[in-house]
Amino acid sequence: MKVSIDKTKCIMCGSCVAICPEVFEMKDDGSVDVKDQYKGVDIQDPILVEKIKQAQLACPATAIVTEG
Repeated sequence: MKVSIDKTKCIMCGSCVAICPEVFEMKDDGSVDVKDQYKGVDIQDPILVEKIKQAQLACPATAIVTEG
């Protein structure tokens, strides 16, 4: 599964960071992003995949985009 954040939708609430800090991070400017080591990477770890799905469901702005 590949994951990204639609910056046009993100309201920077940090729910994804709270649910899956392994993959998502809060930047110094307050924005939220996918950590560099996971950008464009096909994540196979089933625990991380499940946590990403939970974060996607919890995102109030539906800003988390997954594929695969």
